[in-house]
Amino acid sequence: MEKQINIRVAVEEDSATMLEIQKEVIAEEDFLITTFEEFQRSIDEQKQWIQAKLANERETIFIAQYQGKLVGWLVFQSPHRKRLAHTGTFGMMVLKEYRGLGIGKLLLERVISWAEHNPYIEKVSLGVFSTNERAIALYKKMGFVEEGRKINEIKLHDNEYIDDVLMYKMVRK
Repeated sequence: MEKQINIRVAVEEDSATMLEIQKEVIAEEDFLITTFEEFQRSIDEQKQWIQAKLANERETIFIAQYQGKLVGWLVFQSPHRKRLAHTGTFGMMVLKEYRGLGIGKLLLERVISWAEHNPYIEKVSLGVFSTNERAIALYKKMGFVEEGRKINEIKLHDNEYIDDVLMYKMVRK
């Protein structure tokens, strides 16, 4: 299966497909904070966003291709403050019909390896909905540990709240 999956660094030409994946995953309304109505990024804005990430030595974007088709991506972003510049967070999205094939694991392996070899990054962090049990299990399997929770941080509907689970992995000390 892994031979059919290719992980690579994003390029500007990926903008439109990345945007479509993001819209599709947001529309599921299951695991992302951004709602479909809020997401307004254009292809040109997406291209500029990709350029900015790839121009920053503390940030990157990885693309997942399955049988040549772009089916997911991961972005790693680092704060610009000096005292936080050794850290970064990532967000990942894979199209629903391609989940369970190991794509998320391969994206995680790639970003962890990238962070381990990046002279600036020491800590990789993420936030995940407490209801996203499959993702939490994957993160734990990959060595991430829970460092805290923002209780009732995410409001799904009236009187329906879930926690934002904060996880991290040290890649260097």
